Amino acid sequence: MTKILRGLRGATTATANTREAILEAADELLRALRDANGFEPEDVESAIFTSSPDLTAEYPARAARRLGWLDVPLLGAAEVAVSDGLPRCIRVLLHFYTTKPQRQLKHMYLREAAKLRPDRGT
Repeated sequence: MTKILRGLRGATTATANTREAILEAADELLRALRDANGFEPEDVESAIFTSSPDLTAEYPARAARRLGWLDVPLLGAAEVAVSDGLPRCIRVLLHFYTTKPQRQLKHMYLREAAKLRPDRGT
């Protein structure tokens, strides 16, 4: 079966604005996406990470590098500072190759980010 490029979304929250908390949350999210969707780093074409404006202690993308995503192009950006936005939120949009149809992908919303997409459940 031929693999095609798909988009996969996920979000989570860090417990604090510390390097350790940001990396832990991002690592947990990436592992959950990988485990639920069965991809390897070589399947990932690129990843875009965003974080809420209150997270400044670390780049969430560094968690991907620590997981061995050494050849994957990564981009980090700040979310728009919406007044009622979710605090300490990390989001990711992965572009990866898979044989699965879009409807079979498992987007992950962990921790407090589950409030963002109650229809997605974890």
